[in-house]
Amino acid sequence: MPLTEPYDDHLPPEEQVAAARDTGGVDRSAGSEVASPPVDTEAGVEAITDAAGGVADPDAVGGVADLAAARGAADLAAAGVVADPAGAGGDDDGAPEPEPVLPEPVRQRIVTLTAAVLPVLPADEVPVPLRRVAKFAPNRRARLGAPAIATQLSADPLFRQRVSARVLTDAGDLGAAVVEGTAPAAADPVEVAALAYLARPSGWRELIEASGAAVRAEADSAVVAELVREAEQRATRAEHDRAVARVEAEKLRDELARVREELGQQREEARQLARTLRETQARERRATELLATERGRAARAGADADAELRRARARLAEAEAAAGAARTSAKEARSVDDARLWLLLETIGQAAVGLRRELALDPVDALPADFVADAFADQPGVATGAATRARDTDDPARLDQLLALPRAHLVVDGYNVTKRGFGEMSLEQQRKRLITGLGGIAAQTGDEVTVVFDGAERIPGLPPTPRGVRVLFSRKGETADELIRRLVRAEPSGRPVVVISSDREVADGVRRHGAYPLGADSLLRRLARS
Repeated sequence: MPLTEPYDDHLPPEEQVAAARDTGGVDRSAGSEVASPPVDTEAGVEAITDAAGGVADPDAVGGVADLAAARGAADLAAAGVVADPAGAGGDDDGAPEPEPVLPEPVRQRIVTLTAAVLPVLPADEVPVPLRRVAKFAPNRRARLGAPAIATQLSADPLFRQRVSARVLTDAGDLGAAVVEGTAPAAADPVEVAALAYLARPSGWRELIEASGAAVRAEADSAVVAELVREAEQRATRAEHDRAVARVEAEKLRDELARVREELGQQREEARQLARTLRETQARERRATELLATERGRAARAGADADAELRRARARLAEAEAAAGAARTSAKEARSVDDARLWLLLETIGQAAVGLRRELALDPVDALPADFVADAFADQPGVATGAATRARDTDDPARLDQLLALPRAHLVVDGYNVTKRGFGEMSLEQQRKRLITGLGGIAAQTGDEVTVVFDGAERIPGLPPTPRGVRVLFSRKGETADELIRRLVRAEPSGRPVVVISSDREVADGVRRHGAYPLGADSLLRRLARS
């Protein structure tokens, strides 16, 4: 930030007067007054700050700087001191020394300190170009007004002195130390340089140069630390890569050992296969020799077979002639048997009609199983034994054969079937699915179907019972197995009764009473096929 050396209030009064005379200021001590040319302040303000952000216009800096210098000179003249805008550190010939090159952190700190002081300064002490900047928000004041603030600090020594007075007061002991030309060793070099630039004590240029060197040293230390950190990271990555490489090498060595072992096994298998191949070739040669021998034998046998075939054909012709005569005789005999059978069936039918007429039996609506359903609690009577009619099987074709018998009665052990076929469902869903499937079987076959469930009383939530299906629940103190055996005992001897249950006790009990026990899988397969 190129700033010219402005007025320094720490200079002796004689040097201040001389500096004021060199710049055309007012020297009240000599009794003379030098006036600066009139300046259009409003034009200077508009040239310095734009309407939006108050950013300084470098082309208009000169006029406003003259205005600020004139105002500063007038204030200092009233106090008996002549301001020197060109600075007190110039050469003997009066030429001002150039502003030092400030490090970027120092420049930013100076602007930040000045921006923080602007709102607390009286309005008449704030230069016109910075009055709009002072109204900015704190975060925008230092960012957008930085050019205007830097220009005023360089061109307006009085403004810089006012700012430095506020800043030094806020800095406390550090500000006092900087004014004395010393800086504590533990102080921030950037803060010391910023205070030195604003206060301009004796040796302030050396303080700024020392701050620049410290900032550069910190930057170099940060770069070195970053390089060291990167080197450590690279070393860590390299160590990790070496560890990974060692692990991969171990894996490859293990893989190589395994491959070598497999290669040895393959070689051994190849030797065995070669030995087997040689043995097979030897057996093939022996088989070829035997084949040639057998072909000769087969040729002789073929000739013998042809001769025997001719003889067999002759005997077949004789047998066919005899069979034709036998078929004729059998047809006549079957006609006689058919006549006898028809006459027997006609006699039985007439006898059944006569018996029905003689007994005067009316058609009944109730079946034996209905009586059992109406009286669950009756004591079972002793039934006469019957011959075993069938054996356990899970073949659905066997079930179809039994249901094809006339007036068959299908009795199903409900929970025994549902828990075996679809036990993952709830009991209500199991009952609903089984009853629906049995309704389809009853509709297809026309047979009587009874399904028995364990339960002390009828369970609510049952689906409507399909036509032809009877649903029974065992009473309290009675199991479904006992109810099934009672249903079988109630049927007349000779009626086909099919009991579906995978319970061996149930199967053995109903078989003794003449029923056909089948496993639950036969019904499940039959339902799955429907």
